[in-house]
Amino acid sequence: MRKLSALPALVLSLVPVLAACAAAPSAPSEAPAAAATAASPKPASTTAPTSAPRAVGKDNMLLNAWTGPHGGVPPFDTVKVAHLAPALDAAMNEMRRDISAITDNAAPASFENTLVAFEDAGRAFDRVMTLYGIWSSAMADAAFQAIEREMAPKLAAFTDEITQNEKLFARIEAVYNAPEKAKLTPEQQRLTWKRYTNFVRAGAKLDLAAKTRVRAINGRLASLYTDFSQKVLADEEGFITWLESEADLAGLSPSVRAGAAAAAEARSQKGKWAITNTRSSVEPFLTTSTRGELREKVWKNFIKRGDNGDAHDTKKNIAEILKLRAERAKLLGYKTHAHWRLENTMAATPERAMALMQDVWPAATGRVREEVAAMQAIADKEGLKRKIAPWDYRFYAEKVRKAKYALDGDEVKAYLQMDKLREGMFWVAGELFGIVFSPISDVPVYHPDVRVWEVKTRAGKHVGLWYFDPYARPGKKSGAWMNAYRAQERMKGDVTTIVSNNANFVKGKPGEPVLVSWDDAQTLFHEFGHAVHGLMSNVTYPSLAGTRVARDYVEFPSQLLEHWLSTPEVLSKFALHHETGKPMPSELSAKLEKSKTFNQGFSTVEYLSAALIDMKLHLEGDKDVDADAFEKKTLTELGMPKEIVMRHRTPQFNHVFAGDSYSAGYYSYLWSDAITADAFEAFTEGKGPYDGAVAERLVKHVLSVGDTVDPAAGYRSFRGRDVDTKALMRKRGFAKAAAPPKKN
Repeated sequence: MRKLSALPALVLSLVPVLAACAAAPSAPSEAPAAAATAASPKPASTTAPTSAPRAVGKDNMLLNAWTGPHGGVPPFDTVKVAHLAPALDAAMNEMRRDISAITDNAAPASFENTLVAFEDAGRAFDRVMTLYGIWSSAMADAAFQAIEREMAPKLAAFTDEITQNEKLFARIEAVYNAPEKAKLTPEQQRLTWKRYTNFVRAGAKLDLAAKTRVRAINGRLASLYTDFSQKVLADEEGFITWLESEADLAGLSPSVRAGAAAAAEARSQKGKWAITNTRSSVEPFLTTSTRGELREKVWKNFIKRGDNGDAHDTKKNIAEILKLRAERAKLLGYKTHAHWRLENTMAATPERAMALMQDVWPAATGRVREEVAAMQAIADKEGLKRKIAPWDYRFYAEKVRKAKYALDGDEVKAYLQMDKLREGMFWVAGELFGIVFSPISDVPVYHPDVRVWEVKTRAGKHVGLWYFDPYARPGKKSGAWMNAYRAQERMKGDVTTIVSNNANFVKGKPGEPVLVSWDDAQTLFHEFGHAVHGLMSNVTYPSLAGTRVARDYVEFPSQLLEHWLSTPEVLSKFALHHETGKPMPSELSAKLEKSKTFNQGFSTVEYLSAALIDMKLHLEGDKDVDADAFEKKTLTELGMPKEIVMRHRTPQFNHVFAGDSYSAGYYSYLWSDAITADAFEAFTEGKGPYDGAVAERLVKHVLSVGDTVDPAAGYRSFRGRDVDTKALMRKRGFAKAAAPPKKN
């Protein structure tokens, strides 16, 4: 899933190559056992104290063009936190000069002297923002957080300064309206439309008073987003459940015990075990611990992030964010923030997005009732003497899976080593897309955990670099995501991309393979799907490259790649037992296949409840909203099963309240999954998952084109028709799913 920092959403549409992020639904973590062939790049220097002197102007190394091998790489070995703010200030000034050169040009506006020139503007700003974004998501210690609070409103103001630049917009509008536009290539016309539309949507046509108010709103929102994100991070780092005896470890697998012991030792508590307040630590504990009272404690710590009535409570942030978003939407001419956000998506309107969610909700809740009944029967037999509670769901679901499918999660986990799965991802990418990954050590990294691979075609042509940052640590935001450090482009010669995958797996003891759950493994493939989307990009202009597509289309390639994890080819080659090295037996993989729709009620309702709350909150307009009361009332009206809580409760919903990125857009995972389900059927209707002809069409019409074509048109070119949304119901195994369409 695409993840953006707490920066103004419009910055992405203004800066030519700003780092693109993807935050996929987070899953538990694991650690990379060092493969024999893997190399370890040089770690970057760590952060400097806040009192360090600020470097300015040309003396600040962060402003320089990237040098070194592979077309230049981020200079992680020179980064000092104290240099980031002055580098951003200097880079903004440089971009101002670039824009002045465009607006002061006496020649009539043309595509080359306006749109292309704007694509080329602010290169230093892009480079510094990439580094700033990495530190924001992965290295946010106290020193950086102070700078983030300082810079958030300044960056918002800078965005508004550009979108409200009347001379610049007049030139863009002139190109957009010129008869000569018809002579441009389709990609050039798409870029012209995108630039013009983004400026208009940002308020370029408003009067002075409205522009002034929009600027004030955006500045305040930027500060609120940063504050929200930092408060949630504080609750993730501040609440730890300490286990102090063997009795507290009852039911936990060796890998979970090892991770908890390592987490405790990292916090100077050797001899204890720490369940940290992140999903990667919490979910394995909830699944396996036989200590119900400890499950309850861990669960409550996790779901109460941002909702403890203390200095880190986020509810006031939420109320103000919603009011300001509603006001801004009205100033911009939209009914609600949701209508503004969805205008240029595939869904187009909140009503269409709601229709899909409401179609799925009854089937999902119906399945939950079946799941709960099966769990309750086991709990009653074991003498629970109460109804299943939310902190029990994962625990008893695992018991049902063992009883129904003779499938033990720990048995499966023994075959899922993170480094082997990573090799499996590389193999799939080679089979489908013809790219090869080789470890390198000639580039700097920002943390010793990060490793780097060069990506080439089979013929040896350099495609890009892939950075991998798999482990949880203090200062790193929870979840999993993909970034683009540099976008692919051909504007002034070939520029290759640099992408990264980031996760929060619990790091085990040195030298031991880190074992992951099946869900973790799916998340690895999901995020890698985003990376492949970026690597396959083949466009001219960086603003249209890679994953910079509609919010409800960007999750399609990532969710699609998840399907290849369960293919026999991957399981037989890369699902190897961590002790014996033997491949997963066919009997076990058959059980996995048979159980692939198991617990779909839970996973769908957990996600969909959060998506519905997100959309309904933003359809409230400018009403006063109490986050907790609204959440409780809305879920009651929806008939939310009491045994499940939202995947992201409102007070910790970073997707929605740490930036505009997924606001009124969390539905996009379901929308994209409908496309995904239909797209995978294109493979199964053909020669199977490794059908080269279908993969070639996928690259040609989806992965390589970025945002150079309308996504609906691109999908039709790939599939030969529009999406069959009933494929989603078939994929999830819900009742009354329609049969697949017949072949022509």
